[in-house]
Amino acid sequence: MTDTIITVQGRFSSFSPPERATVRLSVGFEGADRAPVFSETVAASSTVRSLVSALHSPAAGPVTWWSSDSIQVWSFRPWSQDGVQLPPVFHSRVGFSVKFRDFAAMAEWIERVAVLDGVTVGDIAWALTEGRKTAVIAEVRSRAVKDAVAKASVYAQSIGLGSVRAVALADPGMLGDRVGASDDGGVHSMSRLMATGAAPDLSLTPEDIEVDAVVDARFVAS
Repeated sequence: MTDTIITVQGRFSSFSPPERATVRLSVGFEGADRAPVFSETVAASSTVRSLVSALHSPAAGPVTWWSSDSIQVWSFRPWSQDGVQLPPVFHSRVGFSVKFRDFAAMAEWIERVAVLDGVTVGDIAWALTEGRKTAVIAEVRSRAVKDAVAKASVYAQSIGLGSVRAVALADPGMLGDRVGASDDGGVHSMSRLMATGAAPDLSLTPEDIEVDAVVDARFVAS
């Protein structure tokens, strides 16, 4: 009897609450004179650094890690509506990334820095810790394989066959059946910063982080 080949794709997704959040913000000013623009940016960024340093503890948090860029200064000459090139306008900027493990402390900190002159709060990148992410990815990939087995078994039973035996497992597209296919196979942050600027009782409500996996599988049914 000729073996029946069954090729299927298994999928599984898991949702986990975030364990870390990285706030991105910038400090910057603009004006007609370079010197005050530069000095105002230096002063404001120093204030932000002091507010970050007061919370920084790699082991205990609430800030586990942070970084800041070197100050950038540039200028350009705008054009008026009449087509006349105007005097140069100077800009300066310093970017910050601040990782929190305590989200309540993060909300309070955002409220403090968002009201400072020159500060613009960007977004929040929600994440799992590396240990948790590794464990979740392993579980999700295992469940995707089990989904493929279950799907192939149903197909086999529907044509009167009893059991299936896996002969190939691969990332999507690597069995040669779907050219150009790709596996997201990763971790997806599902939310962004809900509010920026000064606001009473700033509310940050991150959605769960999705971890998904997709696997192509080939079975022999008998």
